[in-house]
Amino acid sequence: MKTTSDKFLDGRVIAQQPAHGYRAATDPVLLAASIDISLGRKVLDVGCGVGVASLCLAARAPDATISGLEIQQEYAALASQNAIDNQVNMSIYQGDLNAPPSALKDQVFDQVMTNPPFHRNKSLSQNSGKALADHETLDLSDWITLSLRRVRPQGYFTMIHMAEALPNILQALVNCGGIHILPIAPRRGHVANRVLVRARKLSKTPATILPPFIMHRGNTHVEDGDSFTKNAKKILRDAAPLKI
Repeated sequence: MKTTSDKFLDGRVIAQQPAHGYRAATDPVLLAASIDISLGRKVLDVGCGVGVASLCLAARAPDATISGLEIQQEYAALASQNAIDNQVNMSIYQGDLNAPPSALKDQVFDQVMTNPPFHRNKSLSQNSGKALADHETLDLSDWITLSLRRVRPQGYFTMIHMAEALPNILQALVNCGGIHILPIAPRRGHVANRVLVRARKLSKTPATILPPFIMHRGNTHVEDGDSFTKNAKKILRDAAPLKI
């Protein structure tokens, strides 16, 4: 597999990714930034891909104990190598969320984070790795239910997904409380296209909808280079936390 070497967090993380296939961008970085290690150090990254979210979390919170689950063997192998290259002690399990390896099935975690496949109706990529990474192989509600099995009682589940999936996400979190919803909008005044959702397993605490997080300055893209807001740059470049 041909790969490229890509920098995240202004070079704090360097990850090998398939040159042609699913490639991590800002979503796993935002997901990692939203994980509050004070809520629990033992974290599982479900559908970890090449490990970008896990590595970004480790860069900000080196005391975290991080594991990853990835169904695609080639991506799992890259995640393991990326952990070694970034000097991160991280356990990568290759297997299906619906039938996890026994070593993982016996574990529960303080927190589970996930950036699951987004697309159901979009035409499949001809690249098999990208197609599997981009498209749901499990129904979203099943993905959430199975992920929650790996969360200890009163532990936390955090996901980033398309904003349009929010009703399905909330429906699947029926046995959770303390739900925090952070809309992510591309620009001020624009409709949010992503949501970060954190929930506490078996909690009865009411839900909270937070003010939207704005990714880019201005109403349209009018300059060369990135147009990230000051807050977005802190997260994407400086490994700052994203509080939800």
